[in-house]
Amino acid sequence: MRGPDLVYGSRSICATREEVEKRRLDLHRIVSEMRPMTVRQVFYQASVRGIVEKTEEGYRKVLSDLTVMRRNGGMPYSWLADSTRWQRRPTTYSGPREALEETARLYRKALWRDTNAHVEIWLEKEALAGVVVDVTDEFDVPLMVSRGYASLSFLSSSAEDIKEQDHPCYIYHFGDFDPSGVNAGEKIEETLREMAPDAEIHFERLAVTEKQIAEWSLPTRPTKQSDSRAKNHGDISVELDAIEPRRLRQLVRDAIETHLPQDQFEVLKAAEESERRLLNLAALNFDDSDDDDYGDDVDEEPEPQAPQFYEEALKVIETSEGSATQLIDWWRSKRAERAALNFEQQSAIGKAYNAKISRLFFPPETGKAAP
Repeated sequence: MRGPDLVYGSRSICATREEVEKRRLDLHRIVSEMRPMTVRQVFYQASVRGIVEKTEEGYRKVLSDLTVMRRNGGMPYSWLADSTRWQRRPTTYSGPREALEETARLYRKALWRDTNAHVEIWLEKEALAGVVVDVTDEFDVPLMVSRGYASLSFLSSSAEDIKEQDHPCYIYHFGDFDPSGVNAGEKIEETLREMAPDAEIHFERLAVTEKQIAEWSLPTRPTKQSDSRAKNHGDISVELDAIEPRRLRQLVRDAIETHLPQDQFEVLKAAEESERRLLNLAALNFDDSDDDDYGDDVDEEPEPQAPQFYEEALKVIETSEGSATQLIDWWRSKRAERAALNFEQQSAIGKAYNAKISRLFFPPETGKAAP
């Protein structure tokens, strides 16, 4: 079974105001259910539902409607993905405490370090990266955007990363079902195997496949006969955009969970959250007033401190039975004494202090924060 062919070059017929409003309402419903989507994905979903004709004119209608709806506030801009345009700018902070807080917020555990697999998702189209990146980010999996035929520089860099892995590499490719899309995936596999000959590489094309075209009635288009690879391909081609976004994301998720089962993933995410709490504690304990002291007394020697402070500090931390707030206040009051210790001593009492604060905030027997 093949899906409906797209038609190109048909004549446009003016729609009434009521028809335009209904079309926009239907488009809004599609995007609200499947977001994030690309404009082309919205067009394919609208065409298979008969909302717009399967023509270039139908695509222009969808593009125009989505533009109007976003500009007049009828649809959030974030519902549509565009990964082809981006900006670069340095990350800056107002001070160390803000940097610690941001580190805690963005902290991610290396989920695959103790597994026996290295997984990568390869995507032919950059525009679709925004549709699946939430899934790959969630599972800490590289998303490789090849933009059709990957460059040798990009493939060389990828092969170097693969060679550094100590376990099998599983690569899942998503591309158009057309002569160039299929061949581009084959070339990626061929080149990676050539550049990383000793690596164990498992390469699988997950979309678009002939089975998916038949089972999901994906909209097709005639194969471009001008393509030098069209001879053995067949009459029909299908773009990756034709797959419903939810199905596309599920394909990615299913492939990843083959190697990182959900129960194992949940355990690792729980550990990640616990470690994020420790970073938040470090930010909480950081005294911003420390910044004001830097550089003020550069030429002054720290006052001699009693040599027994290091041992006393370890004892206070170890035997502290008060609240976490009390220990924090004590720690801050001893800033001058701590500054006089050598690096090894500062590191040792800092490690002991953080461990104690963690136990006070999150007693092991309850797993809940202490009052």
